[in-house]
Amino acid sequence: MMEEQVILVNERNEQIGLMPKLEAHEKALLHRAFSVFVFNDKNELMLQQRALGKYHSPGLWTNTCCSHQREGETNIQAGKRRLQEEMGFVTELEDSISFIYKAPFDNGLTEHEYDHVLLGKYNQEPKINPDEVAAWKWMPLEEVKKDMEMQPEHYTAWFKIIFDKFYQHINITDYESNG
Repeated sequence: MMEEQVILVNERNEQIGLMPKLEAHEKALLHRAFSVFVFNDKNELMLQQRALGKYHSPGLWTNTCCSHQREGETNIQAGKRRLQEEMGFVTELEDSISFIYKAPFDNGLTEHEYDHVLLGKYNQEPKINPDEVAAWKWMPLEEVKKDMEMQPEHYTAWFKIIFDKFYQHINITDYESNG
Protein backbone atom coordinates (compact mmCIF):
# COMPACT_ATOMS: atom_id res chain seq x y z
CA MET A 1 0.00 0.00 0.00
CA MET A 2 1.33 3.43 -0.94
CA GLU A 3 2.10 5.75 1.97
CA GLU A 4 -0.45 8.49 2.48
CA GLN A 5 0.46 11.78 0.82
CA VAL A 6 0.05 15.19 2.44
CA ILE A 7 -0.62 18.41 0.57
CA LEU A 8 2.32 20.79 0.84
CA VAL A 9 1.21 24.43 0.99
CA ASN A 10 2.70 27.89 1.24
CA GLU A 11 1.75 30.37 3.98
CA ARG A 12 -1.33 31.41 1.94
CA ASN A 13 -2.59 27.79 1.97
CA GLU A 14 -1.91 27.42 -1.76
CA GLN A 15 -0.95 23.88 -2.79
CA ILE A 16 2.69 23.63 -3.90
CA GLY A 17 3.08 19.84 -4.06
CA LEU A 18 2.48 16.43 -2.53
CA MET A 19 4.80 14.40 -0.29
CA PRO A 20 4.60 11.17 1.71
CA LYS A 21 3.31 12.00 5.21
CA LEU A 22 6.34 10.66 7.10
CA GLU A 23 8.80 12.53 4.87
CA ALA A 24 6.92 15.81 5.36
CA HIS A 25 7.05 15.31 9.13
CA GLU A 26 10.77 14.40 9.01
CA LYS A 27 11.56 17.52 6.96
CA ALA A 28 9.15 19.76 8.95
CA LEU A 29 7.53 21.04 5.73
CA LEU A 30 4.33 23.07 5.90
CA HIS A 31 1.32 20.99 4.90
CA ARG A 32 -2.47 21.13 5.12
CA ALA A 33 -4.22 19.51 8.07
CA PHE A 34 -7.50 19.63 9.98
CA SER A 35 -8.63 19.23 13.59
CA VAL A 36 -12.20 18.21 14.42
CA PHE A 37 -13.85 19.43 17.63
CA VAL A 38 -17.17 17.66 18.30
CA PHE A 39 -19.47 18.97 21.05
CA ASN A 40 -22.59 17.51 22.63
CA ASP A 41 -25.70 19.46 23.66
CA LYS A 42 -24.07 20.20 27.04
CA ASN A 43 -21.19 21.97 25.20
CA GLU A 44 -18.76 19.26 26.28
CA LEU A 45 -15.91 18.45 23.91
CA MET A 46 -15.36 14.84 22.83
CA LEU A 47 -11.71 13.98 23.48
CA GLN A 48 -9.88 10.90 22.29
CA GLN A 49 -6.90 9.14 23.79
CA ARG A 50 -4.56 8.10 20.99
CA ALA A 51 -3.99 4.35 20.61
CA LEU A 52 -0.91 3.02 22.37
CA GLY A 53 0.48 1.69 19.07
CA LYS A 54 0.66 5.10 17.34
CA TYR A 55 4.15 6.05 16.09
CA HIS A 56 4.05 9.39 17.88
CA SER A 57 2.15 10.70 20.89
CA PRO A 58 0.70 7.28 21.85
CA GLY A 59 -1.68 7.28 24.82
CA LEU A 60 -2.01 11.08 24.91
CA TRP A 61 -5.35 12.91 24.94
CA THR A 62 -6.31 15.11 22.02
CA ASN A 63 -9.28 16.62 20.17
CA THR A 64 -12.02 14.43 18.66
CA CYS A 65 -9.90 13.62 15.61
CA CYS A 66 -7.39 15.16 13.24
CA SER A 67 -5.53 14.26 10.11
CA HIS A 68 -4.60 15.50 6.65
CA GLN A 69 -6.73 16.31 3.63
CA ARG A 70 -6.19 14.21 0.54
CA GLU A 71 -5.68 15.83 -2.85
CA GLY A 72 -9.03 17.02 -4.20
CA GLU A 73 -10.78 16.64 -0.83
CA THR A 74 -12.44 19.60 0.93
CA ASN A 75 -11.82 20.24 4.62
CA ILE A 76 -15.35 19.04 5.43
CA GLN A 77 -15.03 15.86 3.32
CA ALA A 78 -11.70 15.07 4.98
CA GLY A 79 -13.07 15.73 8.47
CA LYS A 80 -16.09 13.47 7.91
CA ARG A 81 -13.90 10.70 6.44
CA ARG A 82 -11.50 10.73 9.36
CA LEU A 83 -14.26 11.04 11.96
CA GLN A 84 -15.75 7.82 10.54
CA GLU A 85 -12.35 6.07 10.38
CA GLU A 86 -11.30 6.96 13.93
CA MET A 87 -14.50 7.48 15.93
CA GLY A 88 -17.04 5.42 13.95
CA PHE A 89 -19.58 8.17 13.26
CA VAL A 90 -20.21 11.11 10.95
CA THR A 91 -21.90 14.40 11.74
CA GLU A 92 -22.27 17.74 9.99
CA LEU A 93 -19.11 19.86 10.27
CA GLU A 94 -18.43 23.52 9.68
CA ASP A 95 -15.17 25.36 9.06
CA SER A 96 -13.97 27.55 11.89
CA ILE A 97 -10.55 29.15 12.31
CA SER A 98 -7.35 28.21 10.51
CA PHE A 99 -3.73 29.01 11.34
CA ILE A 100 -0.15 27.76 11.00
CA TYR A 101 1.65 26.03 13.86
CA LYS A 102 4.84 24.05 14.37
CA ALA A 103 5.30 21.36 17.02
CA PRO A 104 8.48 19.22 17.21
CA PHE A 105 8.38 15.75 18.80
CA ASP A 106 11.00 13.81 20.78
CA ASN A 107 11.28 11.24 17.97
CA GLY A 108 12.65 13.79 15.47
CA LEU A 109 9.36 14.38 13.63
CA THR A 110 7.75 17.82 13.43
CA GLU A 111 4.16 18.83 12.81
CA HIS A 112 4.28 22.00 10.67
CA GLU A 113 0.71 22.46 9.63
CA TYR A 114 -1.74 24.88 8.10
CA ASP A 115 -4.53 23.63 10.34
CA HIS A 116 -8.27 24.04 9.74
CA VAL A 117 -10.45 23.66 12.85
CA LEU A 118 -13.79 21.98 12.07
CA LEU A 119 -16.75 22.04 14.48
CA GLY A 120 -19.53 19.50 14.85
CA LYS A 121 -22.32 18.39 17.18
CA TYR A 122 -23.05 14.82 18.27
CA ASN A 123 -24.74 13.29 21.31
CA GLN A 124 -24.19 9.56 20.92
CA GLU A 125 -21.33 7.29 21.93
CA PRO A 126 -18.67 6.79 19.27
CA LYS A 127 -17.68 3.34 17.98
CA ILE A 128 -13.94 3.85 18.28
CA ASN A 129 -11.40 2.16 16.01
CA PRO A 130 -8.95 0.50 18.47
CA ASP A 131 -6.08 0.86 15.97
CA GLU A 132 -6.49 4.65 16.25
CA VAL A 133 -8.14 5.35 19.61
CA ALA A 134 -7.58 3.84 23.08
CA ALA A 135 -10.42 5.68 24.88
CA TRP A 136 -12.69 8.71 24.68
CA LYS A 137 -14.57 11.07 27.03
CA TRP A 138 -16.67 14.23 27.12
CA MET A 139 -15.19 17.25 28.95
CA PRO A 140 -16.36 20.86 29.39
CA LEU A 141 -13.90 23.33 27.83
CA GLU A 142 -13.08 24.92 31.19
CA GLU A 143 -12.19 21.51 32.60
CA VAL A 144 -9.99 20.72 29.57
CA LYS A 145 -8.22 24.07 30.02
CA LYS A 146 -7.59 23.48 33.75
CA ASP A 147 -6.46 19.88 33.27
CA MET A 148 -4.15 20.89 30.42
CA GLU A 149 -2.53 23.52 32.67
CA MET A 150 -2.09 21.04 35.54
CA GLN A 151 -1.07 17.99 33.48
CA PRO A 152 0.23 19.18 30.10
CA GLU A 153 2.14 15.93 29.60
CA HIS A 154 -1.20 14.11 29.21
CA TYR A 155 -2.05 16.00 25.99
CA THR A 156 -0.66 16.02 22.46
CA ALA A 157 1.61 18.91 21.50
CA TRP A 158 -0.68 20.04 18.69
CA PHE A 159 -3.84 19.87 20.80
CA LYS A 160 -2.33 22.23 23.38
CA ILE A 161 -1.59 24.75 20.60
CA ILE A 162 -4.89 24.28 18.76
CA PHE A 163 -6.99 24.32 21.95
CA ASP A 164 -5.39 27.61 23.02
CA LYS A 165 -6.13 29.19 19.61
CA PHE A 166 -9.66 27.77 19.63
CA TYR A 167 -10.30 28.90 23.21
CA GLN A 168 -9.14 32.44 22.43
CA HIS A 169 -10.97 32.92 19.14
CA ILE A 170 -14.20 30.94 19.31
CA ASN A 171 -17.11 31.89 21.51
CA ILE A 172 -18.97 28.67 22.25
CA THR A 173 -22.25 30.49 22.87
CA ASP A 174 -22.03 31.93 19.34
CA TYR A 175 -21.39 28.43 17.99
CA GLU A 176 -24.26 27.06 20.06
CA SER A 177 -26.73 29.62 18.73
CA ASN A 178 -25.56 29.04 15.14
CA GLY A 179 -25.19 25.25 15.45
